[in-house]
Amino acid sequence: MSTLLSEQSRTEIDAWIAKYPPEQKQSAVMGALKIVQEANGGYLTTELMDAVAEYLEMAPIAVYEVATFYSMYELKPVGKHKICVCTNISCMLCGSDDIVAHLKQKLNIGFGETTADNKFSLKEVECLGACGGAPMMQIGKTYYENLTSEKIDDILSQLD
Repeated sequence: MSTLLSEQSRTEIDAWIAKYPPEQKQSAVMGALKIVQEANGGYLTTELMDAVAEYLEMAPIAVYEVATFYSMYELKPVGKHKICVCTNISCMLCGSDDIVAHLKQKLNIGFGETTADNKFSLKEVECLGACGGAPMMQIGKTYYENLTSEKIDDILSQLD
C-alpha cells in the first residue's frame, strides 16, 4: 500500500468507504480526493491520485477523471485563500463581470493564477447554488453574497 496517504488520511477515507456497500468502495473517491487535497496544502498530485486509486482499488484514470471534472479539486498549488467566483447566469446577470474585473485588478492576477505572495488564487466556477445572493464568491468554506467592490475590499482586508 502507498505510503503517500497518512494514517489520518486513511482513517478519514475509511469513514467515507464505510458509507457504501463493500463492493462499492470506489464511491468514496470524491471524499478521498478532498481529504488528500486538504492534507497536501490544497492541491492534488498525480502520485496522490494514484495512491487514492490504489487505496480504493480502482483504475488511476477513473480518479483523474473525477479530479479534472469537478472544480473543487486543484492539480497545482493554490494560494492560502482560494477565491471561487461564480460567473454562471444568475451571477452574470447581477454583475459578476464587474466583480471579476475588480478582483483581477485588485489582486493583479487572472483566473487560474496566484498572487506573488501566495496569499490568493482566483478561480472561475460554475453555479455554487446561491443564486438569490448573486453575485457571489466562495473563499474556503464561506460564501459571500450580494457582492460589491466595497464588500470585496472589506472581505479581503480581513483575511490574514
